[in-house]
Amino acid sequence: MLSYFKRFFDMYVAPQNIFQPTLHPSGTLVTPINPTPSPVTVGVVGVVPTTPTPTMPPTVSSPISTGRARQVGPNIAIVNVSSVVTNEEVAAFTAAMQIQLDRDFAPAWQLTANLTTFPSGAAIPSGSWILYIMDTSDQAGALGYHDLTSDGYPIGKVFAKDDQKYGLSWTVTASHEIVEMLADPYIQNTVFAQTSNTGGTLYSLEVADAVEDDSFGYKINNVLLSDFVYPAWFEDFRAPNSTQFDHMNVVKAPLQLAKGGYIGVFAIPNTGGWTQRLADTVPTRLRLRGEYARANRRGAVPLTT
Repeated sequence: MLSYFKRFFDMYVAPQNIFQPTLHPSGTLVTPINPTPSPVTVGVVGVVPTTPTPTMPPTVSSPISTGRARQVGPNIAIVNVSSVVTNEEVAAFTAAMQIQLDRDFAPAWQLTANLTTFPSGAAIPSGSWILYIMDTSDQAGALGYHDLTSDGYPIGKVFAKDDQKYGLSWTVTASHEIVEMLADPYIQNTVFAQTSNTGGTLYSLEVADAVEDDSFGYKINNVLLSDFVYPAWFEDFRAPNSTQFDHMNVVKAPLQLAKGGYIGVFAIPNTGGWTQRLADTVPTRLRLRGEYARANRRGAVPLTT
């Protein structure tokens, strides 16, 4: 039996954090876990927010603002402070990423966001989530990660120069972090796969880790973006090949890891904390796009195969 523990999917979450169980489209009961207050107002597709939309600075233009109506969801500011990526490249990524969210991710997860590019030093509207495009990592071995600010707002970082050093695509890393920020913005959502009356495994709700390799990505407007899993990937009752488990149809069974993939797990009962389940014996990508924030917030993450 599989049960979801999620902050939100099928309801609007206001700053008051009123939580109640809801029914996922798959028929699974959705129950919130650790409902800590958040200053962020988050919405999902099809629900009208009750708070005003922050006004964008009139001096900063967005390549995606024309011709697209604002959707219910967080505003994510993509800020370029990298010396190896141009503002034009970030704008092209933002436009492609917006298409990925609206066309591909939202139908699967009922979540999207409003993306806007900002040059270094520009004023960011209050309440925005932020993804920084940077040069080199501020955490050993991480090409990118998402975490929370001291005020409780989701924040992501992508290290483009390090991506280039390892022959990887910074746009895949950026796409990876954005979809994971949306699915698990507060780095606390998990899915429980029960294996006995008293045991089972918690899986971190990270939607790109299992299929993160660049070779599984796909292009929108010639911009390479990350693959991501569907909700069915977390539903261990499903038979292999019974449905589509990720967007690019790479994995064929629930909880299956593609080449280079991994997922954070917490065994119950537990004596060792969170660990990583790996697809490969030598996970080169894990050292680059690992779960730094989850490890940092929940204790050390030793590697397991």
